[in-house]
Amino acid sequence: MGATKKEWTREEVAVRILAGETLVVYNNQLLRIPQAWLNAHPGGSLAILHFVGRDATDEIDAYHCDQTLAKIKSYVIGTVETSSGIWEPLVPPIMTGWVRKLSCDGKTTWHNEATPLPPSNISSEILLVQRDSCLLETSGPTLSHLAPPPTNLSLEDQARHSAAYKLLHSRIIDAGLYKTRYITGYGPEIARYLLLAASSAAAYSHDWLITSAVCLGLLWHQLVFTVHDLGHMGVTHDWTKDRLVAILLADFIGGLSVGWWVDNHNVHHLVTNHPSHDPDIEHLPFLAISTAFFNSLWSSYYKRTMVFNRVSAFLISIQHKLFYILLGFGRFNLYANAYGFLWRKAFDHRRAKGGRWSWWLEVIGVLFFWCWFGAVLKGCGSWSRAITYLIVSHVVTSPLHVQIVLSHFSMSTEDLGPVESFPHRQLRTTTDVICPPHLSFMHGGLHLQVTHHLFPRLPRHNLREASVLVKEFAKEEDLAYAEFGFISGNGEVLDVLRGVADQAKIVGMVANHEIREAMEKKVR
Repeated sequence: MGATKKEWTREEVAVRILAGETLVVYNNQLLRIPQAWLNAHPGGSLAILHFVGRDATDEIDAYHCDQTLAKIKSYVIGTVETSSGIWEPLVPPIMTGWVRKLSCDGKTTWHNEATPLPPSNISSEILLVQRDSCLLETSGPTLSHLAPPPTNLSLEDQARHSAAYKLLHSRIIDAGLYKTRYITGYGPEIARYLLLAASSAAAYSHDWLITSAVCLGLLWHQLVFTVHDLGHMGVTHDWTKDRLVAILLADFIGGLSVGWWVDNHNVHHLVTNHPSHDPDIEHLPFLAISTAFFNSLWSSYYKRTMVFNRVSAFLISIQHKLFYILLGFGRFNLYANAYGFLWRKAFDHRRAKGGRWSWWLEVIGVLFFWCWFGAVLKGCGSWSRAITYLIVSHVVTSPLHVQIVLSHFSMSTEDLGPVESFPHRQLRTTTDVICPPHLSFMHGGLHLQVTHHLFPRLPRHNLREASVLVKEFAKEEDLAYAEFGFISGNGEVLDVLRGVADQAKIVGMVANHEIREAMEKKVR
């Protein structure tokens, strides 16, 4: 691994990364993350791998409490040489398709899982496609893989945004906005949860199945917001306590996996709206918010190619018409992702912090959910009534899925490279939904997504107060702060989907024309 030295040059850091070390810059210090911690990181390994060779100070501070930050000192191996105090970032190997894997002899070596698309004349963003299996795999990435592509962003401007963000974060802390409002915040919510649960049970006992299903769906819809807070350690701010409560709400009552959600959601927050890396915008063959997906991109999260073929081209061409239907059944997709995650973790012996007991508790929770919910469906009296109850209760949760996509689907999906600062990226890819205070409970307070993305651990009951400070920050830094109403937001998203759909139609027509020409030539 090498001994600790006083100062590391950019070239020395690059050489060590190519040798397989996981190096991240934090407050001009160089952190070397051991493989054991990379495997066990509660936020998932990708949350670290996307910042290898980069300054991750803002991201680390935003995602970790003081107790965790204190432990980071044990990973410091020196300082980094900078120009005017600014670190010039490298491109993380995962961004160019390189990952470390165990080889047959038990050693960890480089593996090329994907290859970057050639940059176009109008963009130098790095998008990945599946590696051609016919090509021989080289021994590992080279210095050229770590070199950032050309960018119009100024490193000095991004450093200024970052410095201003640090001051903003200090103001948020000094204002006491990390303190959880247990009585005034969660008190009314717990009352609402109990009312919905009691209403669902009472209606069910009177055979008012539709009413019962609606109340149960609303309960699930509302519980997700608290699970969201718990997943971000935004309630008790203690990992174990928050995870236990989250498993109770998400797995035992909702049938989902909070472990999957945290793993997925952290990546979404860190590489927001990146077509190759953000799982929250990777929905082929049904939805695409950018024509970049027409390239059959590789997903570094799902570890698969998002194939764009004639079937997906057809579905994308009508996506604006299918949009609300798909979101209406979105909870079933959450089940599939959650259970797939739990299945994969069953064979993972390098689970995250508390991974063994939390995994078992999640599995028990999911089984418990299907026992009690299965009994509810059986008690409906007939298959038709049971199916109706199942569909109604799940479709009622769909406003949650609409809200989530409103915050990002209409925003930029362009990759501006590792030079882009944390606050610049979050403001560029995220928008708020304007909502009066008395209706904010419908959105769980998470309609203020810009502030949430900048301060993910912030209790959501404090987001409105914090957003005032964020807007001041955006104005001072000349950064756009996007927000729109619920209706106009839906219109913006539909316009994006319709625009991509029109392009998909053109692609489909071109493909059909080429097929006809090929067949005519064959006949001749």
